[in-house]
Amino acid sequence: MSDERPTAAELRRGLTVEIVQGDQDVRSSDTEPIIGEIASVYGDELEGPQVKLKSGVVGHVQSVVADE
Repeated sequence: MSDERPTAAELRRGLTVEIVQGDQDVRSSDTEPIIGEIASVYGDELEGPQVKLKSGVVGHVQSVVADE
């Protein structure tokens, strides 16, 4: 994961991102990111922009996954 998180303005529906679910401590070393496509962007927060994935999972974006 990159040390620089994207801002909410840089995110859009359809991007593939790594998130940490909202109820997890994003600073914990044993937190495993979830990778999925964005359905909704809620806005910037200290832990990273909060989004809802197409799967319905809500969390904070840690990085954008590059297209292969």
